[in-house]
Amino acid sequence: MQIEETVLDQIRSRPRFKIITEIRREEYTAFLKGFLTEKSHEFSGNINNETAVITVKNNQNEYWKPNLSLRTETDEENKTVIRGVFGPSSAVWTFFMFLYFVFSILWMVFITVWFVEKQIKSNDFPWSLTLSFVMLSAMIVTYVASRIGQKKAGNEMQKLRQFAEESIKNFEQ
Repeated sequence: MQIEETVLDQIRSRPRFKIITEIRREEYTAFLKGFLTEKSHEFSGNINNETAVITVKNNQNEYWKPNLSLRTETDEENKTVIRGVFGPSSAVWTFFMFLYFVFSILWMVFITVWFVEKQIKSNDFPWSLTLSFVMLSAMIVTYVASRIGQKKAGNEMQKLRQFAEESIKNFEQ
């Protein structure tokens, strides 16, 4: 088993890792179902042939309750590549992406209005530069909120990571 992770993978909104193993995809999927059943007191999830979504069971329902999405692929050397992506529920992830999209579009509109105003030597929109900075600030606040959620869910993310690694280690032995 070989685990790959880069610095960029840790600073993303959705941290990632990659595990390369000799186990065939079908065998890993079958074993993962059994392993999840064995650990059902602590984890829950949904597993099919290509993907699995695993969560940690707990009493709290934070906005960044992490999911671990595992996707299995076969590479050119006939080794199985298991790609793990941590993230919140799909509803929370969609909400954050919507905020990023809205704030970035509004930032582009306001900075363009300010730039055109300066090019034509007008003073009709003095608020445009201020609002562009407000939109940048809103994007930064959104990013910080996602990082705070990630930090709060750090222990659960570590449990999910250990779950993925243990599922392979137990099978390879």
